[in-house]
Amino acid sequence: MEKKVALHNLGCKVNAYETEAMEQMLEEAGYQIVPFAPGADIYIINTCTVTNIADRKSRQMLHKAKKMNPDAIVVATGCYVQVGKERLKKDDAIDLVVGNNKKKDLLSILDAYIQGKAGDGDEVLDMKEALEYENLQLSQTGEHTRAYLKVQDGCNQFCSYCIIPYARGRVRSRNKEEVLAEVNRLTANGYQEFVLTGIHLSSYGIDCGDSLLSLIQAVHSIEGVKRIRLGSLEPRIITEDFARALADMPKICPHFHLSLQSGCDETLRRMNRRYSAGEYREKCGLLRQVFDNPALTTDVIVGFPGETEKEFQESREFIDGIRFYETHIFKYSRREGTRAAVMENQIQEAVKAQRSRDLIALGELHQREYMESFLGKEVEILFEETVSIQGKSFWTGHTREYIRAVAETDQDLENVIARGTVRGFSTKDTIICEI
Repeated sequence: MEKKVALHNLGCKVNAYETEAMEQMLEEAGYQIVPFAPGADIYIINTCTVTNIADRKSRQMLHKAKKMNPDAIVVATGCYVQVGKERLKKDDAIDLVVGNNKKKDLLSILDAYIQGKAGDGDEVLDMKEALEYENLQLSQTGEHTRAYLKVQDGCNQFCSYCIIPYARGRVRSRNKEEVLAEVNRLTANGYQEFVLTGIHLSSYGIDCGDSLLSLIQAVHSIEGVKRIRLGSLEPRIITEDFARALADMPKICPHFHLSLQSGCDETLRRMNRRYSAGEYREKCGLLRQVFDNPALTTDVIVGFPGETEKEFQESREFIDGIRFYETHIFKYSRREGTRAAVMENQIQEAVKAQRSRDLIALGELHQREYMESFLGKEVEILFEETVSIQGKSFWTGHTREYIRAVAETDQDLENVIARGTVRGFSTKDTIICEI
């Protein structure tokens, strides 16, 4: 009888890709994929460790799995496994720990465990030894129109607040031919939009004499690809040549996420971010120079150790000047094992919360302003599914700028790219289009 497997993902788009790849691997091997609910024989939780809160959520989900079926095999995979291995190995709720760069071996690891040959249940590689990209593959994804492509792993940056270089290891790039083969498989299955993702996407190719731009150009050349989005980019990759090369490719979506973290140079220095606020502003200007009204989005950390009220206000003024489409605000979370965790002048939670509320409100004003700039204009939408709004049926999708759009129509628009005129808003983050 085939064993029932339930998977649960925590964390980033890279983790989500890996979870789907493991699911596909298991399904092709004859396992039955079931919802993450009571009744599974095996539970696989792909964990996250980006903050202490992520660690706690990972542990909670592992314990939830064991409670749903005490006789099930509970497998912990992913980043928290890398940094919390010793704690997890002592946890009676967990049967197997499978670290990063070992997920590709999941089938053989499970088989050995089921047959009683798995030793102490420890399958965690020291990430300092991870020199090659772990080749996981997909031919379909949970979404039906958009596919995320993991093309890179690891990070060499060592920002002072971040544990990820220790959990993921150094930069490792996926072979370009493997990426293109996956894109061809996915386009054959109807996918039209592709999002290139990685732990530090901008570093693609530095370990193998290649470059991110070369990869983008190769993906762009595939006929079935209609749209290309880029995951989070480091500001330093945006040179005039890079920006103009992107603008010369019509399939590139004018939607760019540039990590900021702070608009104050002193805070950036303590974060070890390796660029200044002025350099960041210049990169945004380059993108706005070569693209027509691009959507610029970012991440900001408030309450980083030592962030004075003056530094916060300097960062706030910088953000107000850039006017992002979306600003994702995170309160600094102390992460054991990082340099920031032992820095002096840790900020009180109440101060972090107030600064977070302030920037969230500012970000909402900027988002509305950006969306209003499309009123009366024509946009291109890739439609995905139907939704009900006030008893009416609408098709919903995303524009090239990644603005959520809805249109009322009797047409079947699933996985159809169509143009429509923006007439208004249905919610604060959704435009109404007439097609």
